[in-house]
Amino acid sequence: MRALLIVNPFATSTTDAGRDALADTLSAKIDLTVELTTHRGHAGEIAARARAQGCPIVIVHGGDGTVNEVVNGLLDAPGDPIGPNPAPALAVIPGGSANVFARSLGIDPDPMKATAQLLTLLAERSRRRISLGHLSAEAPKRPGATPSPAAASGRWFLFNAGMGVDAEVVASIEDQRNAGKPASDARYIATTVRRFISASRRPPQLSVSLPGRDTIDDVHFVFVCNANPWTFIGPRPVWTNPDTTYECGLGVFASSSMSVTRNLGIFTQLLTGRKPHARHVLTDDDVASVRLTARAPMDVQMDGDYVGKATTAAFGCVRDRLEVVAPPLSA
Repeated sequence: MRALLIVNPFATSTTDAGRDALADTLSAKIDLTVELTTHRGHAGEIAARARAQGCPIVIVHGGDGTVNEVVNGLLDAPGDPIGPNPAPALAVIPGGSANVFARSLGIDPDPMKATAQLLTLLAERSRRRISLGHLSAEAPKRPGATPSPAAASGRWFLFNAGMGVDAEVVASIEDQRNAGKPASDARYIATTVRRFISASRRPPQLSVSLPGRDTIDDVHFVFVCNANPWTFIGPRPVWTNPDTTYECGLGVFASSSMSVTRNLGIFTQLLTGRKPHARHVLTDDDVASVRLTARAPMDVQMDGDYVGKATTAAFGCVRDRLEVVAPPLSA
């Protein structure tokens, strides 16, 4: 069995010793090539080359951002014709801080345990085909401005995306990490609280359009997910759309209120896996698409990576788009 291991050496929980240990473990069982990323976007470049060369399996050791890059390198862009070279199967060994995608597939968050699990899954030929979300966003239009490629071009996302306050949190965390402050659950929580308080002082800016429904105006923020849970806080999952899976359409969670008192019950429901229910909250666990329009440019995030500011964001879903090495649904 032949496979390529793509490692992001700068990922939060990736170490040289850990990388060497898992690479040695994998090499004992499979014909393994290892490549390290050196810059943003490099993982996607390596993945695209692996597909062109006919590599059957690509393994990623890194965080959710690295996995997202690899998927976008492996696959043709949303809406493009599928090329002649089949996409390799994807496997993930967690190496970031949250590792939402891997954990949502049932992969152990510990890298060495995940490596042993991966070898078992490969031996058992345990594969799943999952849906993927895609994003097409329109950058703010200014005289003479050049649209951001990240915002204007279609890209795949794996587990969640959003427009508004969650994207502001992601942008703030990235700024803090660039300033040398490590990502941690405490930092995410503190940043989230600050951003939600700040957003509560602003009027709602978003409109939400779903197929076959009237447009909903005066929305503060929208979460879009392709699976569940939406994210993790340490070991605890956060469920915005409990019935959304990799085998159905997208989940949508939108709020028309930023009131702390009105949202306390909702926050509790998100942590318990109960389906969120309140008059100021819109949820749907299986939609084909959702379009968001902002009165002013708003932040957009995708799989925990900051995309940029946009005035419109159109999210869609393609089922059965990617083969992953993962436990079966019944596991």
